[in-house]
Parts: sequence; C-alpha cells; structure tokens
Amino acid sequence: MNHLFALVDCNTFYASCEKIFRPDLDDQPVLVLSNNDGCIISRDRVAKTLNIPELVPFFQVKARVEQLGCHVFSSNYELYGDISARVMAALAPYAAALEVYSIDEAFLQVRAKDYQAHGTAIKDMLWRDVRMPVCVGMAPTKTLAKLANRAAKKIPRLNGVCVLDTPQKWEWLLARIPTKEIWGIGSRLSERLKMLNIHNALQLARAEKKWLRKKFSVVLERTISELNGHPCLDLDLEPAPRKEIVCTRSFSYKITRLDELQQAIASYASRACEKLRMQQGLTQNIWVYLESFDRQVGYFNRQVVKALPHLSNDTRQISQVGQQAIAELYQPGLRYKKCGIGLLDVRTQTYEQVDLFNPQQTERSRALMTVMDNINHRYGKQTVQLAGAGIEPKWSMRREYMSPRYTTRWSDIPVVKC
Repeated sequence: MNHLFALVDCNTFYASCEKIFRPDLDDQPVLVLSNNDGCIISRDRVAKTLNIPELVPFFQVKARVEQLGCHVFSSNYELYGDISARVMAALAPYAAALEVYSIDEAFLQVRAKDYQAHGTAIKDMLWRDVRMPVCVGMAPTKTLAKLANRAAKKIPRLNGVCVLDTPQKWEWLLARIPTKEIWGIGSRLSERLKMLNIHNALQLARAEKKWLRKKFSVVLERTISELNGHPCLDLDLEPAPRKEIVCTRSFSYKITRLDELQQAIASYASRACEKLRMQQGLTQNIWVYLESFDRQVGYFNRQVVKALPHLSNDTRQISQVGQQAIAELYQPGLRYKKCGIGLLDVRTQTYEQVDLFNPQQTERSRALMTVMDNINHRYGKQTVQLAGAGIEPKWSMRREYMSPRYTTRWSDIPVVKC
C-alpha cells in the first residue's frame, strides 16, 4: 500500500480539555455541561465507570453527581477551540495530508514502514505535548479507519492504536460490528438492511453492491467498496463554503422585553457575519426566528425572511435589518426563550455580479469589517462589537461552572510557583 488513512480521535474531548491544567483531577470524575448548563455532554472515563448518563438534563442527576463527588464544568468553548487548534497543528508533521473533520477528529494520510509504531508515536506525542489522550485507527479507506478507531477505543489490548492493513484483519473486525455502527449507515437504513438479512458489516461488504445501489443509493455502493478496502472518499482538504450560516441560542432566562431581544439578535448577527467573512461570502437575504413557550399561553414560534438592499457582509447593516425583523415578530406579554438569525443563499465575493444601476456594498464598509475582524482575531472575540449587542447582557448564556480560559485570556494564564 502507498499510504493508509488514519483517524485520530480525542477521547472525551471537552472533559479532557478541562483536565489539562488541572492535574489534580486525573483520577477524579469530570462532567461538562451544554449551553446554559442544560445537559451533560461529556464525561471522562472515571465518570463513565460511575454510570452517570450522558445527554440528560443536569438538574435530574445533580444530587447524585454531588453525592459521587464529580467535578462539573460549564462549556468553555474558547478553551476547547484553542486546544483543538493545538492538536491539529501538532498532527501536521505526522501526515502527508490532513483533514480537520471536527473539533476533536482529524483524518490523516500517512506513509510509514511500521504503521503500528507510527500510530503509537502520534498517540504518545499528543499526550506529551498537548496532554490530550487520543485513539488512532488506520486502514486503506476512511470508512475502515473509522471502524479501526472504534476498535482502538473498545478493545483494551490494542492500547489505543488499531491498524487494519490486511483483509484478514478488517474482515475479523467487520464480522463483529452491526451495520448501524458503520459510518454513514445509521439506524433507519440498518433496519432496512436487516430485512435483507444483512446484520453486520462483513455481510454488507460481501453483498452485491450494484443491486444494493439500485435499491438504495450510490452512497451505499461507495460504503461497500470502502469496507472492502477500495477507497472512494478522499481527504477533504478545502471544505466547500457553506450556503447558509445560522446562529441561534437559548437565553439564560426567559426574556419579555423587546430591547433585550434586539440585543441578542445583534450579538448573533455579529457572530454569523464573522463566519460569513471568513469564507469570503456575501448575502442578500436573512432569516430571523423567535420562539417562546409558556404553560399558560403554549408554544409560540414565528419567523420571517428579510431582503437586504444589496449583497453585503457588513455586520452593521445585517444587524439593523435583523433588529427590525425581531420587532415585527415580537408580541408583548410572552416570555421568549430563544431567537436566531440565518444568512441565506450565501455567495462568494469572487463571483459577485456588479450592477451599475443598483447600490452595492462600499469599499469603505469592507475595509471597516476587515479592521474589526483583525482586531478581534488579535485581541480576542468581542474586543470590538456593536453597541446594540449590549455590554455584559444578563440574557447571555449561563455558565455557572465556567473554568478559566487558560490559553485565550491573559488574566487566566496559569501561574507556576517554584
């Protein structure tokens, strides 16, 4: 083989990030909560042994968690994003090419004389340099690499590294994996495959792929080829720009005032526009959403689409139209729990059509947005923001168990006393 695909997956990523600067928590149970401290979204290995469930509302298990002595943290996205960037940068020298698949996963194209030793070197390096525990799965295809990584996590004797470099190895594994565990299959398709007497990954790999393509789709045909060691999916080195960008959040408490809703929509518009400019995009249509739930009134959900005068990525203009839209949706007397804004039909600046007879975004506006982005990138998010977004608003996400931003805020840098 000229190369193998490797999937490097961080173990219990959010919880592991919280333990990097807290060595006293190495053998302690750690939990991380979702937005507004709602649900448990990450548990370290110690918490898992205590049978603390995941994706359940925190208030339902809070008493038990406290009784067991668990350490609870609110989501510290600033820290997690920076640790993820460090992991990806550290992986680069170990790969011929690298695809950042998610915040805690990366596909690598690797060439080595000894793949087992190479995978172990990656695992040891990330623990030594970043203090991040990972598992590594290697195989001739991305789908098999996914399954190899799963085996590296589940089978203790593999010590976190699984290499499937021969048909005998991956067929042994495929025979022990149900179809619903295959990347891209899912529960619904798995049930349909069971009706055809296909219950595990090896049975699917040996099925007639042309016939299954006619019955299902070309995607399933490619999956079958990948299970047999024939790569159909290459590394996605330059992800396609998104056609829609949506930013929506729940409030820390239910809002009744219009001015607070307008602050929220201005804040979400700022974040959405930053993402828009990162991909050199423009939009002319925005979607605004408002949601309320009250036991007396019931469920309330309204949305509207607004057109801008011209293609734009100017935070000021998009925020202003968004605030006007939220004022139209607002009804006094209701208690609102969530709102959001979406940028629709996103286009690339490279292919912008200029019209002599209609207005367009000015160069001064584009220059101002560039300056804002550069300042916020250098000095931290929201260093420069719209006044309409409010200053330390009370409705913003509740994070009562927030850890310090060890790597992204000067005042939170750890101090070592010798």
